[in-house]
Amino acid sequence: MIFYFSGTGNSQLAAKQIASVTGDELVSINRWMKAGKTNTFRSDRPLVFVAPTYAWRMPRVVEQWIRDNRFEGDQSAYFLLTCGGGCGNAAAYAKKLCAEKHMRFQGLASVVMPENYLAMFATPGQAECKEKIERAMPEIAALAGRIQKGQSFPEAAASLGDKALSGPVNPLFYRLFVQDKGFTVSDACVACGKCAERCPLNNIELIGGRPVWKGDCTHCMACIGGCPTEAIEYKNKSKGQHRHYVMDQ
Repeated sequence: MIFYFSGTGNSQLAAKQIASVTGDELVSINRWMKAGKTNTFRSDRPLVFVAPTYAWRMPRVVEQWIRDNRFEGDQSAYFLLTCGGGCGNAAAYAKKLCAEKHMRFQGLASVVMPENYLAMFATPGQAECKEKIERAMPEIAALAGRIQKGQSFPEAAASLGDKALSGPVNPLFYRLFVQDKGFTVSDACVACGKCAERCPLNNIELIGGRPVWKGDCTHCMACIGGCPTEAIEYKNKSKGQHRHYVMDQ
């Protein structure tokens, strides 16, 4: 069973690539989060969790979702994080989460895919995004092959810098940067409501036909990335930048 959380589609693509090799069932974490429901999931095959890298770790909202739900059957757990560069020492925290949930940690792998975090970083153009995805697919397929054979992911040594980024820098990053006060909407907004529909935390409400952010944001970029008229901006960081969005709704 493959569980995925995805804001603009990178992790969804990775999850689908794994499923194409293993034949396992796909479960959207986004939809369960949006519904506000918990569940008991049962799988006779390994559990695979696919998500973006947020502040050099698995997103907090995904960690909490795993804590809040029950998983029965096969307790082997694999983690794949998509990223724009690296995931620091994320494996150590996934391993701790597995110990907490009585799962068997089978490793964490990261795969570089198109940068989508236009609230802070420069994003590549459409052609470069396509190239990055094409390069990533064989790498993901190889990891899926290891899952299918019951092999653990290769373990990578974490540097002191990695440990600092995933450790003390992570909460500082959330506190200083992960907030929705920087989102604005222009007159290009057509009141389609897609931003509210796509927000996994139900943090966006249409008031007078325009989106209003309510303060509970995880910076998944689903709203700004998927806006069909590019009416949403984040401060002055996103202006003129390519919106990477390949999410299949």
